[in-house]
Amino acid sequence: MALRVYEKLDVSANRIKRPSNWFAIAELPRVMLEVSSLAYTWPLVAAMPCGDNHPVLVLPGFTAGDESTLVLRRFLSRLKYRAMPWQLGQNTGSFELQDALIEHFDRVTQTLDRKISIVGQSLGGIYARQLTRLFPDRIRQIITLASPFASEGPESTNPLVARLFRHLSGMSEKEMREQMLNYSTQPPPVPSTAIYSKSDGVVHWRSCLEFDGEQAENVEIIGSHSGMAMNPMVLNVIADRLAQPEGHWRRFKRNQGMRSWVYPRPARNRARPTSVS
Repeated sequence: MALRVYEKLDVSANRIKRPSNWFAIAELPRVMLEVSSLAYTWPLVAAMPCGDNHPVLVLPGFTAGDESTLVLRRFLSRLKYRAMPWQLGQNTGSFELQDALIEHFDRVTQTLDRKISIVGQSLGGIYARQLTRLFPDRIRQIITLASPFASEGPESTNPLVARLFRHLSGMSEKEMREQMLNYSTQPPPVPSTAIYSKSDGVVHWRSCLEFDGEQAENVEIIGSHSGMAMNPMVLNVIADRLAQPEGHWRRFKRNQGMRSWVYPRPARNRARPTSVS
């Protein structure tokens, strides 16, 4: 029942290269810059539209745990959402952990009186997409932060991260290909916003692109991979998306006010969406 993370593609025809070495080297300094910029912009960030107190589950990225999403969850709580940690420790990417998430999500959402939204960073966003296919009636919307759900496999990831994933998940490369290259790139059955950065130093940005649809969109930001959950531009998009009334989802208005100066025009995913056979 494990989550299947990557799409099965004709790799030779649809190969996505790994991210730039320069972006990988600059990843940590940019994360520090994003953290410092958040300190200066927090008054503006905290003044964003408040929500309706519906629950929002925040899923961490690979190797991270709930401590990595603490700033984001405090931000959501300040905007009147019920911010929920995932409570499963370090995200190692193992199939056992993925099964535990499914069971945990099923148990928690049965106690809720409203649909839940999910914000998933990197690997956490891939989990969020699969949860929408298992529990579509319980999820209001999802927002993915630099999540490589359209990846062909480990070749589109920083090689150090790919090796670390194999080590922590306990999977061989063959198992990764056999088990992980089955993930569908069809848009989720609930409203979905994919936030990505062309200067991502961990995964190639094209692997994070959603297929445009009535309930699916891409939003490009300027920033790093690891600092997404603390990037003021990202927090603004998250606040805007979550504040929409349930059942009245609309695309992010990039050209509204000063946003066109801050948010680049998003790229379009030109590959063909596929479903698991």
